[in-house]
Amino acid sequence: MAQITIKQIKSVIDRPERQKKTMKALGLGKINKTITVEDTPQILGMIQKVHNLVEVK
Repeated sequence: MAQITIKQIKSVIDRPERQKKTMKALGLGKINKTITVEDTPQILGMIQKVHNLVEVK
């Protein structure tokens, strides 16, 4: 499958608990942290929930 790179660009401070848990599930937690994951429907749904906190490449 295709790989996508996700970079956290904003903090999770003062965000709803649901967004905090989604970021943790993605493996993010600090600004400028980058991860590479497979492009699956589940990951795309998680990205959609926190689209204002991350940058996708």
